[in-house]
Amino acid sequence: MSTATPTDFTTRPTPRTAADWIARATEVAAVLATDAVERDRAGATPYAEVQLLKDSGLVTLLGPVAHGGAGQDWRTAYRVVREISKADGSIGQLLGYHYLWNWAARLVGTREQWEHIEAEAARKSWFFGGAVNPRDKDVVVTEDGDDLVFTGRKTFSTGSKVSDVTVLEGVFEGTDRHVFAIVPSDSEGLTFHDDWDNIGQRLTESGSVTIDGVRTPWSSAAGYVNKQFQPRVYNTLNVPTIQLVFVNLYLGIASGALETAAAYTRTKTRPWLHGGHERAVDEPYIVDTYGDLTAKLWAAEALADAVADEGQKLHDDPDAVTEQARGDFEVRVAAIKARATDVALEVTNRIFEVTGARATASALGLDRFWRNVRTHTLHDPVAYKRREVGRWVLEGELPEPTWYS
Repeated sequence: MSTATPTDFTTRPTPRTAADWIARATEVAAVLATDAVERDRAGATPYAEVQLLKDSGLVTLLGPVAHGGAGQDWRTAYRVVREISKADGSIGQLLGYHYLWNWAARLVGTREQWEHIEAEAARKSWFFGGAVNPRDKDVVVTEDGDDLVFTGRKTFSTGSKVSDVTVLEGVFEGTDRHVFAIVPSDSEGLTFHDDWDNIGQRLTESGSVTIDGVRTPWSSAAGYVNKQFQPRVYNTLNVPTIQLVFVNLYLGIASGALETAAAYTRTKTRPWLHGGHERAVDEPYIVDTYGDLTAKLWAAEALADAVADEGQKLHDDPDAVTEQARGDFEVRVAAIKARATDVALEVTNRIFEVTGARATASALGLDRFWRNVRTHTLHDPVAYKRREVGRWVLEGELPEPTWYS
């Protein structure tokens, strides 16, 4: 970190309101932005950056106030992810995934389980990772007395080496019963591999993980009582919740790209020698492009905030969530996921049209915004999100809860 150190935030008053926490995220983003290009190029494990998130209080944003958390809701968390992603998409993704995995106990577990996990996480500022890639073969779970034993491998494990705890998911051997459990990231048998080498989101520590006989007590099996799972519709809200994290990740990256490009255009872009203007900011096509991209981004942000409001109502009364309410919400999430993907890809691509040829210099790193968006938007095909919306419009069909819908 080349400007304010992470410890600067530890001596500051704790933010109280949602607006204060979003302002805190903006401050943290300003620190991250100072060396974002160099950090992206180096691709080093972001230990210092995660510590900054801890010291600023953003890691415990959703945690209970009684145990040191901020007691904020998902609407604030999404805005915080958006702010951080303006500066660094990788750190924004890490934080957004952390929020989802921190909330996983509440989504799946019993009240006793999630109250314990959330209290511990807030007190100790745990940073969460997750090894739950559904495209891979299921991790096998077996019993050994009062313990569960997880064995398998996952291609992706976002957060890996920078996490304090990891969410594991597997299937009981010989059954179709899934089980989630949260284990220390330094558990014996849990090995994170340094094989994440993609064009974007380079600092997300999303490499593969080997799970070789990782043990955890039966009592940590989320949502199980007397070894029987207690199902609720709310259990299935994990996908729309994380998909909204994706939405705000994309919109944050797009916003950061547009702000960075505009600053460059104001100070460095040269007017076209045959255009008849002395300043690039007076070029009609440049003005039009910035206006067009900004309008599209603002519209997507407004829809994202509206959908977050709708989702918060479900989080506020989880036992009342019905299949209809869950399905309608997923359709709205699918719609903004599709729109945010298109807008972010367009913004991060077209900024080069209004910054000029010199803006492609590697030292500026303007390409990182597009690389980050392009990498993560391939997480699941956006065409299937549009299909969810189309089927709902034409047939009133609700998306079937899956790992991706």
